Amino acid sequence: MKVSREQVGENRRRILDEAGRLFRARGFEAVTVAEVMKAAGLTHGAFYGHFQSKDDLIAQTLGHVLSQAQVGDELRPFVDFYLSPHHCGDLAGGCPTAALGADTIRQSPRARQAMTEGLRQHLQHMTRMESAPDEATRRRQAIGAWSAMVGAVILARLSDDPALSEEVLAQTRAWIDESTSASAD
Repeated sequence: MKVSREQVGENRRRILDEAGRLFRARGFEAVTVAEVMKAAGLTHGAFYGHFQSKDDLIAQTLGHVLSQAQVGDELRPFVDFYLSPHHCGDLAGGCPTAALGADTIRQSPRARQAMTEGLRQHLQHMTRMESAPDEATRRRQAIGAWSAMVGAVILARLSDDPALSEEVLAQTRAWIDESTSASAD
């Protein structure tokens, strides 16, 4: 039975969504192609109509999930959301950079390129949200804030002490508040 172009596109989106969810929750190596296809409601055989290999799936999934990251237009609400216990606890739906950044270092050049492009776009967006008087300071603030935010989520997730996790998130929010208000003066 022939599948319409619209259905092919929908199937592909479903595969990328499910791969993104599974990879973030468990890592690249712990997820099989068969698991991704089952989660997407498709047969394993349909995989090769969309992707050349698991490496291709990883690279395209990174591009897909990073392009869907919702940042907003204001820094404070984004920081509050990102450094919340809810977001920190959402491994499967949370930040792909915090969940997969370290794993991506060991992936194909295409996967690293997708992560690099996502980082570049994210930093550009955050630079626009910063309120410092000049571009160089806004860029430095964006890089510092994003680095602190991703690091804080990683540290909060690795701790088995909920109080310590919440402290890491709260103190990072406070540090970002202090550093952004100091640069705006």
